[in-house]
Amino acid sequence: MRDFGQIAALAAQRKGGMPALKKLLAATPSRSPEAIAAMPDDRILAEMARRIFSAGFSTKVIQDKWPAFETAFHGFDPRFCAALDGEGFEALMQDRGIVRNAAKIKAVQTNAGFVGALAQEHGKAARFFADWPDDDYAGLLDVLKTRGSRLSGDAGMRFLRSIGKPAYILTKDVVAALIREGIVTRAPSGQRDLRIVQNAFNQWSKQSGCDLTAISRTLAMSVEA
Repeated sequence: MRDFGQIAALAAQRKGGMPALKKLLAATPSRSPEAIAAMPDDRILAEMARRIFSAGFSTKVIQDKWPAFETAFHGFDPRFCAALDGEGFEALMQDRGIVRNAAKIKAVQTNAGFVGALAQEHGKAARFFADWPDDDYAGLLDVLKTRGSRLSGDAGMRFLRSIGKPAYILTKDVVAALIREGIVTRAPSGQRDLRIVQNAFNQWSKQSGCDLTAISRTLAMSVEA
């Protein structure tokens, strides 16, 4: 694998120079651990839900419907969502303002329990995500997969980035860059592959001082469109 400076130079060349690349990277800033930790539990659950319901839909569709989601799920209060009974579930399934998908609605209920458990364990759910070390991001993805519902893979990665956690997302372009750099030979799948990717990102982070989000986006922009 090349030094990250060489990859950044390639991305800059393709995006109109280093100032242009830096401007593009600045559009997706990560939050500090304390800023992440300040997020209320309902916002953590809301971002989980947003990722889950976005699967299979355009961003605009979910964005336009989001006020109705907030109303239907009582502001994504974890206690309310975790305690959904048959009547409450049926009311959601009849609500035309939201995406009426039984499995996704059930996932919100399950994840409300997950958020509640994290809050009990760490004072608040956001504190757990804030304190998790960035150099073990692959381990955090595994927690989302095993303790959450429908939060594996892309959904989990996009959830973490949405709350400001430094996060790589294995998009088509990022995977193409990883293959080009000799890190993997195909799209990563499973913990072994994610650990290999994590090791590469950790090395690039030490070389550059960049976080996982900046490295991920630079890799994507280094690929010929």
